[in-house]
Amino acid sequence: MEAFLINGIFFVHQVNMKVITRWISILPLELIFWIGSLVAIILLDPHGGSHLSLCPLSQLGIDWCPGCGLGRSMSLLSKGEFQASWEMHPLALLAYAVIISRIWQLIKNLKTTHNYG
Repeated sequence: MEAFLINGIFFVHQVNMKVITRWISILPLELIFWIGSLVAIILLDPHGGSHLSLCPLSQLGIDWCPGCGLGRSMSLLSKGEFQASWEMHPLALLAYAVIISRIWQLIKNLKTTHNYG
């Protein structure tokens, strides 16, 4: 559903499922994944008491992992808590740069292969 305001009148327009399905089929799955991961990182609560860990080393009971805390650090960075982000994991800014660079490459490739823009 899409909502918008024109001359003080609130309109609601229902988006056709065929349009959504078409856009999903056109976009590469990797692009959807990276954009979704950025949205999830931004919406993540980095101060939560317990957190979900997908780390295989953590699942095996190993305490140290070079990637643990990176998602929470990126979330702190997106909220402007630079010092806390650096203390959690110093490579958060680099991770953002890599992900945004990959998204840019995928969009550029999409534009050339589908003759957009």
